[in-house]
Amino acid sequence: MDHKKIRETASVWTQAPFDPTTIEQTLALIKANSDEYLESFYKNLEFGTGGMRGIMGVGTNRINKYTLGKNTQGLSAYLKESFPGESHKVAIAYDCRHNSKELAQTVAQVLSANDIKVFLFPALRPTPLLSYTVKRKGCHAGIVLTASHNPPEYNGYKVYWQDGGQLVPPQDKELLETIEQTEFADINFEANESLIELLDDSDDQAFIADSVKAGKIAGEVDRSNVKIVFTSLHGTSITMVPQTLEAAGYTEVHIVKAQEEPDGDFPTVQSPNPEEPEALALAVELANKIDADIVIGTDPDCDRLGVAVRDTDNQMLLLNGNQTMIAMTALLLEKTDLDSLQDPFIGSTIVSTPMMQDLARGYNIECKEGLTGFKWIAKMIQDHPHQSFIGGGEESFGYMVGDFVRDKDAVTATLLACELIAYAKANHTTAYKYLLDLYVKNGCYEERLVSLVKKGINGAEEIKRMMVDLRENTPSHIADKKVIIIEDYLKGTRKNNNTGEITPMEIPSGNVLIFYLEDGSKIAARPSGTEPKIKFYVSVNAPLDHADNYRKVRTTLNGKIDAILNSLDVQ
Repeated sequence: MDHKKIRETASVWTQAPFDPTTIEQTLALIKANSDEYLESFYKNLEFGTGGMRGIMGVGTNRINKYTLGKNTQGLSAYLKESFPGESHKVAIAYDCRHNSKELAQTVAQVLSANDIKVFLFPALRPTPLLSYTVKRKGCHAGIVLTASHNPPEYNGYKVYWQDGGQLVPPQDKELLETIEQTEFADINFEANESLIELLDDSDDQAFIADSVKAGKIAGEVDRSNVKIVFTSLHGTSITMVPQTLEAAGYTEVHIVKAQEEPDGDFPTVQSPNPEEPEALALAVELANKIDADIVIGTDPDCDRLGVAVRDTDNQMLLLNGNQTMIAMTALLLEKTDLDSLQDPFIGSTIVSTPMMQDLARGYNIECKEGLTGFKWIAKMIQDHPHQSFIGGGEESFGYMVGDFVRDKDAVTATLLACELIAYAKANHTTAYKYLLDLYVKNGCYEERLVSLVKKGINGAEEIKRMMVDLRENTPSHIADKKVIIIEDYLKGTRKNNNTGEITPMEIPSGNVLIFYLEDGSKIAARPSGTEPKIKFYVSVNAPLDHADNYRKVRTTLNGKIDAILNSLDVQ
């Protein structure tokens, strides 16, 4: 670690153009010479798979008005370079986090100061609505202030392009270069208020209508007998999900009142992450009290959802992201007139369940796979305008129905999950049995994600070393099964260990390693792009002859996963 460079970087923050409060806080950090001081200034905050996220505070590695102001000043310059001579327009939304509203206003001020028209939501709104509004208003870009499910001390900044999807190559790298060339003194905070327009509810209503159009697919079924428990986990979905369900005809929607009010402290949960069973505990409790059919919870910016349904013992079971994605995709494929579409396809990611490929083969359509992050699924749609996108998702509880939104969308996905319940009821079965029948038809898949938290400077170095070690000392066997294929997305190569052949892969670069074993197992390793974690994804499968044998097969598959993780020394 270069302490001299950190000191030089921090000293810049002790003078103009920084405000007196920031200068005072910086001086205090320098004097303390603590880990917090080093963490705040040892690097610039970086863009990851879900935009830029970080802890709020002073410093180049923190979320504050200056780091986001620099981003926005750079974005302003990049928009003018990319669309010369045009009247530039940008939409801005924000979530329930501390300082989100104030930071959104700062971003709007910088854009307007650079003669860019701003459409600003007057209150917190879901991230998918921002994607939708960028397209609807014909904007050149969009920005949302959110840190998704990160802890309360975090905030973030996601940039969308004119197609409504997050930035992808080449725009992402070009924008970063422009931002890096921008100095803090270059930031123009002098707002042109005449260029900032507060949006009314017309975009909200249009989004709800299009969500119902895309997600209400079960046909003429009785939706009034579907009993739903919904929690927004203190986030933005409360502004959109209940209204969408009502518009689709669902009358039995029961909201978890203790989690209804938006609150950046997320006081009732350890983490506002619908992947975690603990986050949905209050919702499950209410579901058991009123005998609900389904529990749905969304993350703070409403782009991911957790779903719990009743199993064969009538107990509420939280499905994982792969299971939710499989069941919803299967229903979409079943209820869509594929023959009427031009070259239809579904989308997924390289660390999600391979069962999506099985579903696609069953309907003789394509399943495209991209790197982790929904921006790559949006890019599939953008890159293949003559194909019809049906739906797609990723293992981390994100899903997108159709292409009217170009990001994962928990509003429409919530509706689709409820449609699955309504459809199953109409056919005298359950959503859980619907999933088990898919396993019987396509093979039984079991997946598990293990995330190792490695915080701070030392943690970042440890994650880097772990990935280097996996590359330099690639295992020949994992859990006594031969590794037959190694895909290295950083190098862009695919190695066949049986033949020794190395072939290039036509996919953007990413720090991901995937091992395929001789028994069909798949193991992926990658650093998180949004949190201080290294993640290991394991997928195993086996035939399932009858739904009644699912538990037995699942126990065997989980034993196989345990052996794989032990072999890799991942606990």
